[in-house]
Amino acid sequence: MRVMIDGREWAATAGERLLDVARRNGLALEGTCNGDLACATCHVIVAADWFDRLTPAREEEEDMLDLVADARRTSRLACQIVLTPALDKLSVSLP
Repeated sequence: MRVMIDGREWAATAGERLLDVARRNGLALEGTCNGDLACATCHVIVAADWFDRLTPAREEEEDMLDLVADARRTSRLACQIVLTPALDKLSVSLP
């Protein structure tokens, strides 16, 4: 499967987190807390047509996104997006 990050296409595996795809490819997503929902350094903006296809954010993720100055309606944390075949070609951008 593939994901689109800032218009570039990257290989991904079902079950993998979007954060791990970005890191593997040297993209600028810190993920300081390594997915423990203790920061928002892996903030991404999901393309509007993909947003409703994602599993809804848990309250803990929403709390972290409240701390992001440039959060948008389609903001998510890449560490919380687990890729599935239904998300093949998911498109996000980095803020």
